[in-house]
Amino acid sequence: MRSRYSAFAMQNELYLLGTWHVSTRPARLEFEAGRDWYMLKILSAHEDGDTAKVEFIARSRLGGRTHPLHEVSRFVREDRRWFYLDGVVQV
Repeated sequence: MRSRYSAFAMQNELYLLGTWHVSTRPARLEFEAGRDWYMLKILSAHEDGDTAKVEFIARSRLGGRTHPLHEVSRFVREDRRWFYLDGVVQV
C-alpha cells in the first residue's frame, strides 16, 4: 500500500500498473496536473490467506485546497506478490 501511494505521488504509471491485478487493471492511468500528495495514514490492514484489505486516508492538494481520499482497498497475493484488485471510496 505504501509503495503504491508513493508511486501515485511520483506519478509512476509503470509501477502502479505492474502492481494492479490483471483482472481489474486499466490500460493506462491519467494523473491530474498540479496534484500534490502529501500524507498517507493506514487505518487498518487485514490479511486472510492470499487476500487482504487496507483502509487508508490519503491527502492531496490541488488548486490551493486539501482533498482527502478515504478508501478500503482489496489486494490478492499470487506467486508471493501482492496485487491491487479494487477499492471502495468511503464517504
